[in-house]
Amino acid sequence: MKKNMGAMDRTIRTILAIILAILVLAGVVRGVLAYILVVLVAILLITSLIGFCPLYVPFGISTNRRGKT
Repeated sequence: MKKNMGAMDRTIRTILAIILAILVLAGVVRGVLAYILVVLVAILLITSLIGFCPLYVPFGISTNRRGKT
């Protein structure tokens, strides 16, 4: 599993996950949408921690500058 996410991509995903988590925890978002956002938060955090996004693979996208020559 080759890393395909750069530092900026990982930072943006982490910040977005934190914002969404705060919305859910503060009770701004409720019901089914809250559960969907919790799953999205988990996905964003996991992908940012490991530096790999499976959705980038079929499209050949890589924001990781180290992998490019």
